[in-house]
Amino acid sequence: MNQFNTMLLLLTIFGTLCSPLVHASDMVTIPKGPFLMGCSVDDPSCDADEGPRGGTEVQVPEFQIDTHEVTVQEYMQCIKAGKCNRPKDHQRNKYCNIGAPGRDNHPANCVDWQDAVDYCKYKGKRLPTEAEWEKAARGNTTSRYPWVEKASCRFAILDDKVASGSVPNEGDGCGEDHTWPVGSRGPNIFKLYDMHGNVGEWTANWYAKDGIARYAAGNLQGPENGRQRVVRGGSWDEDPPNLRSSFRNVKPPVSGDSVYGSIGFRCAR
Repeated sequence: MNQFNTMLLLLTIFGTLCSPLVHASDMVTIPKGPFLMGCSVDDPSCDADEGPRGGTEVQVPEFQIDTHEVTVQEYMQCIKAGKCNRPKDHQRNKYCNIGAPGRDNHPANCVDWQDAVDYCKYKGKRLPTEAEWEKAARGNTTSRYPWVEKASCRFAILDDKVASGSVPNEGDGCGEDHTWPVGSRGPNIFKLYDMHGNVGEWTANWYAKDGIARYAAGNLQGPENGRQRVVRGGSWDEDPPNLRSSFRNVKPPVSGDSVYGSIGFRCAR
């Protein structure tokens, strides 16, 4: 076993041992003020909907956001309280964490957008706006990733095309072919975990190609309707470019016949 894979094994053990101590309902306060949203100054691969390279100044009021992605254990409490529907589970698809043995502290995934909204409402919270999410994820950085270096399994749970794990010839989930316990990697400067990788996260916004320009003009809610919702952060089965701080993924709010094994959420207020 080479040095890199030895490090990943130790991180896996450490994350598993620490996972019962995670309290995904903890929140941190993100201060009001402007930040540069969208295409980073050093990023030559931005899509057109990420705005001009160097970013666009967007003002965001003070808000709070969960330190961790909502876990299976927490979501199950909402189901038991009769406030949340049971989404697609492990019986339906092996990548869904609800009902999977040993994954109580993994992120609740395979959830539709309304499932996430219902859970946050149950907790007296809401989904973050897209601008809030990116400000929190960047953590005062302006680079394409908050670590400055390229995205890898050293920093996030993804498919970095390098790491290997317990599943032969499988790069997804840093070689494990599924999510990891929340908080398996270190936090950003705001003490937020898994803003990049593990699962992509639903935001409150409908997608608009000119969304960042709308936010810069003061409309943080974006369009009032649309066909797809914005998902941010990249996930355990996505390549490094999808974990860029400015990357805007989109999905229909209702999964239908699809399985959103790569999507979870966290709440804000």
